[in-house]
Amino acid sequence: MAAEPAERQSEQALLSVDGISSGYGSARILQNLSFAVERHEILAIVGRNGVGKTTLMKTLIGLLRLMDGTIEFKGESIGRFRPSRRAHRGIAYVPQGRGIFNRMSVTENLVLGQGLGGIGRKADFDRVYRFFPRLKERGSQKAGSMSGGEQQQLAIGRVLVGQPELILLDEPSEGIQPNIVQEIGQIIRRLTEQEDLTVIIVEQNLELIHSVADRCMVMDKGTIIAHLTPDEIADEEVAKRYLAIA
Repeated sequence: MAAEPAERQSEQALLSVDGISSGYGSARILQNLSFAVERHEILAIVGRNGVGKTTLMKTLIGLLRLMDGTIEFKGESIGRFRPSRRAHRGIAYVPQGRGIFNRMSVTENLVLGQGLGGIGRKADFDRVYRFFPRLKERGSQKAGSMSGGEQQQLAIGRVLVGQPELILLDEPSEGIQPNIVQEIGQIIRRLTEQEDLTVIIVEQNLELIHSVADRCMVMDKGTIIAHLTPDEIADEEVAKRYLAIA
């Protein structure tokens, strides 16, 4: 399926990205990339390793400088905002590798999420425990002693504390047992259905993508080359064509 220009640019879009380029130093990794995400949508970003998926996530949250183009969130241009200011606007980032503090307890890690999320929104720990009851049970446990799946739940729970509107998830299934991956996928789906949340997920696990995503964008060489449905991305021939998988 061919890439569509200015994908889903609309007044209703929660996030609109138009013609952005970014990278490291003077090296451009993203090249004139455009797309939009509507409220309560789960958008999956897929592609081979090294095509710019994590670079895109870091650019959206502000960890990498925007060289060209615009990023709008709820109609406001945020492309020059610092990461902290974007977080206060309601964008949360769960990085690849989870980024939790191993020597701190589960509860201490969650407390750090109070500074994230939307302006004027109070920290909501009960909301986290509704979706991740295990975190309440393990409150005093050191985060580093938890399993990979539990640590991923903690990483997602920590950003949920601040009640964000958009969550960026980078490789949430990495290093996690298949049954826990399924559980996390179900929770991601519930978050968009039951809460005021939108999700962009970078992921290599095609089973997870098929179970949670509303639609998929394929990246290659820093740009979008295709827009696919979850059923298309699960097709063996499509996976071979775009991802060299299966």
